[in-house]
Amino acid sequence: MKVRVKLVEGMTFLAETLSGHGIIIDTKPEYGGKDLGPSPMELVLAGIAACTAFDIAMILRKMRQNFESLEVKASAERREEPPRVFTMVRIEYIVKGDVDEEKLKRVIKLSQEKYCSASIMVKKGGAVVETSYKIIR
Repeated sequence: MKVRVKLVEGMTFLAETLSGHGIIIDTKPEYGGKDLGPSPMELVLAGIAACTAFDIAMILRKMRQNFESLEVKASAERREEPPRVFTMVRIEYIVKGDVDEEKLKRVIKLSQEKYCSASIMVKKGGAVVETSYKIIR
């Protein structure tokens, strides 16, 4: 896996992935940015949410669980002083459909303990990761 990040101007960067995708990364004006894109740590949190969402969708489908939609909400708390790493990550799974609750709990556990590299990586860095879920029938 490779990426290239290039300064465009001020504190605005263009990240380009090996697969050919681009992302504008920026910061708030008080830090010299123009707020044209997500910050690096917002991208890390989005990566955690997307990583576990992929797992949940894939495994629920393999289990033949019928769901209409899946939403993953994530929030994080960070240290006040540098390095401003995540200390707490909260992940909420919202699944709409006819899903067996025990199977969903098992899938979340599998994602958090075995498959979601992004979530496991921040845990190994010392962050606490809490999960919750809601099934909408």
